[in-house]
Amino acid sequence: STSPGVPLVPSPVPPGHAQSDGDEIISLFQTLGRTTVWKSIANISFEGDTYEPEGMVRLASGGIERYIVSAGEYTVPTVHYIGSLNGTDRTAGAGFGHLIVFSGNGSRIADATLTPQGAIEYHNGGIDFDGEHIWCTIAQYRPDTTAYVARVNPATLVPQTVLHIKDHEGGIVHDTLTNKIWTLNWGGRNASTFNLNDLPSNAADAGIFTWPQSVVRNPSYFVDYQDCKFLGHSRSYHWRPVMLCSGVWNAGAFNLGGIALVVAETMLPLAEVPVEMTSAAGWPVTQNPVEVAVVDGKLRMYWLPEQHNSTLFVYEAEPGSPFEYGGTGGLY
Repeated sequence: STSPGVPLVPSPVPPGHAQSDGDEIISLFQTLGRTTVWKSIANISFEGDTYEPEGMVRLASGGIERYIVSAGEYTVPTVHYIGSLNGTDRTAGAGFGHLIVFSGNGSRIADATLTPQGAIEYHNGGIDFDGEHIWCTIAQYRPDTTAYVARVNPATLVPQTVLHIKDHEGGIVHDTLTNKIWTLNWGGRNASTFNLNDLPSNAADAGIFTWPQSVVRNPSYFVDYQDCKFLGHSRSYHWRPVMLCSGVWNAGAFNLGGIALVVAETMLPLAEVPVEMTSAAGWPVTQNPVEVAVVDGKLRMYWLPEQHNSTLFVYEAEPGSPFEYGGTGGLY
């Protein structure tokens, strides 16, 4: 469904972070720490049921601002087994994967249901925008199962299946320079590399799985990454492919939020910062979707942690924040 007479996205669409502000984001990230003062810029209520938001991209140009949110609508809950069965720990459940478009003030503009009724793969996870397509992973809503990668034209919200994977995948970034994608499985514990230039001709066919070029284990247990944004090949990090990831670690009543710069191909953390802010309901703001921008030379973060009735939390990192143990003599 679409609001009549309202443009779905800006035209032309803006470039992705790798082609625009990726280096600035990486540079500003170096100033962050546990003592960073995060200034609240806006709390924007998103109209209507947002289901469970999983990922988000922000498209802004020509005075038009849009937030495109990936979300999971769950019509039948999953139920945990006692132990495991067929390699996983719970029933399949049922639901739908969505992409929902909101204006800059939170008005609901469009809601595209990407999955058919009865599909076993209906969990639309973290998303990324490369300047042309939105990249999604649509998976079974349980670990150690299956998923597929889809790319979506933001002007139409029509998905195109790219390949199928024999694992749950919940996050994705696309590198337009090398035409590789990296996908993150349940909890962001593994990252898989796929070279889109080398895909077999039947990669998009249902039931045909594409095996990754490599799978690496995430060496960081700081937080489980929920949503990532590709920032490009960073000169600051010897031209390695860098992504910004946001996530949480839930341990009983203790919830830790955090953001990180990560090498996409190895999952090596380059910089990690805890984030203490919570929503009014007590959720860490980093619970699921993230976006990032540089505005007037400041690092601006966008988070959407709550389910169903969601508020977009916009924060800026104050550049004058005290730097913990930084001293005045510079780094040496």
